[in-house]
Amino acid sequence: MRLVDRDLAMLVQLRRRLHAAPELSGHESGTARTLREFIHAHTFGVVQKDLGGNGMAVVFDSGNSGPGVLFRADLDALPIHEQSNADYRSRVRGVGHLCGHDGHLAILSGLALHLNAHPPARGRVILLFQPAEETGSGAAQVIADPVFKTLRPDYAFALHNLPGFPMGSVVWRQGPFAAASRGLVIRLQGRTAHAGEPEKGLSPTPAVAALLEHIPRLPQTAGVKAFALATVIHARLGEAAFGSAPGEAVVMATLRTQADEDMERLFAAGEKLARDVAVGAGLGIGIESVEDFPALVNDPRAVNHVTAAAEACDLQTLQAQNPLPWSEDFAHFTRICPAALFGLGAGENHPPLHSPEYDFPDALIKPGVSIFAALCDDLLIRDR
Repeated sequence: MRLVDRDLAMLVQLRRRLHAAPELSGHESGTARTLREFIHAHTFGVVQKDLGGNGMAVVFDSGNSGPGVLFRADLDALPIHEQSNADYRSRVRGVGHLCGHDGHLAILSGLALHLNAHPPARGRVILLFQPAEETGSGAAQVIADPVFKTLRPDYAFALHNLPGFPMGSVVWRQGPFAAASRGLVIRLQGRTAHAGEPEKGLSPTPAVAALLEHIPRLPQTAGVKAFALATVIHARLGEAAFGSAPGEAVVMATLRTQADEDMERLFAAGEKLARDVAVGAGLGIGIESVEDFPALVNDPRAVNHVTAAAEACDLQTLQAQNPLPWSEDFAHFTRICPAALFGLGAGENHPPLHSPEYDFPDALIKPGVSIFAALCDDLLIRDR
């Protein structure tokens, strides 16, 4: 598939418009509206909005029997302040498209342009603009939406740009591709006292210190042999009041594993650690699990279609030797049909994902659209 210069320029403009107006998970209504206007203006695709929240599906149906093929991109941005001098930098303080979702959206919009000019010969293509990927809730919400039952695909694909890999290369792996992830929230309750009489209260300070020391060791405690991480991401003790000794605290950690069963073991070990520490200190405790991402496991059949499409586009292919350490809620789609997420190299020296200096390379739009278009050809024209 070849994007003409006018189309490519239009997609770059769309990407930069989205980049300047980022929205957090669950609040992507403006982003969805911008994309809906673009689709209506440039394609005949049938739009179904408000899917799983602010999500949107665009359907190109051949009217002939054949598979339904879903392609997904993510709507949301991050609560990170962007550090950039670009004229299209974020206009929302503290919020930025620092994971490249704006570029993924431009690529999926480019596929819509391709399908408008080259409709599927059989089956149908579903373009899913999905909300709330960063919090791990969006894919599950979409799948649970009654409207999605009418769209349920036979195959599903997504891509994610990958700094650290050659520009435009396709990074693939059969089986586990991205880690399971879960947030562990520990709330400790003691008794506040005057800072001049701390002995009259019950401070959670020693318990917090113990948790900060032992949480990183949870993979060993749980006996997880494969990749596993327990990373403390936040801790708060009392209030910034010099007249008070603290009576409550919060500690948060992100747990990561390669397999879902290892996640259960790791979380159970974290819960036991927290309860043992709290009981030993005489503290009340509350434990919460948040932002649960299953392990993303690619189907071999879907991956074979990806590598065939990459070769058809003359794109370099690289097999990832190990699953990636970050998480992706596209994992939910891998549980309902043959599906694959693959990487698209963003340059070996490009700033990393979630960095304040990160910006999606516009040069990736063309190869991204091309491989998605080749997948459409493979499954809806040649694969009979």
